[in-house]
Amino acid sequence: MASANPYQTYQKNSVTTAAPGELTLMLYNGCLKFIYFAKDAMGKNNIEVKNTNIQKAQNIINELMVTLNMELDLSRSMMSLYEYAYRRLIEANIKNNLEALIEVEEIIKEFRDTWKQAIQLNRQHQHVSGSSGI
Repeated sequence: MASANPYQTYQKNSVTTAAPGELTLMLYNGCLKFIYFAKDAMGKNNIEVKNTNIQKAQNIINELMVTLNMELDLSRSMMSLYEYAYRRLIEANIKNNLEALIEVEEIIKEFRDTWKQAIQLNRQHQHVSGSSGI
């Protein structure tokens, strides 16, 4: 039986077949999408849609925090930034603070762009190692 919504089927397949690095990239992109929707709703004074999308962004940040390996110094630094972003999202939601949303958006963009570069470098390294015949 065919799915009622081919887009949902595609999304599900994308997630279930993605490498762990790609999943993290999807989380960052999803967080940015929900922040964008929240900013738009805030501009339209649509409190319900703003609240829903900020909560979705918070859920993603929470998921990113859970996946950190806290034995690494880098992970502890990232945790501090994730916690800060999470608190700023709460502030954005409660106080209708657009500046807080924009600040979190910039933080998540930095993480996303850095993560994307790391994935690309890893692929280049694998390609070079794989093509050398070793």
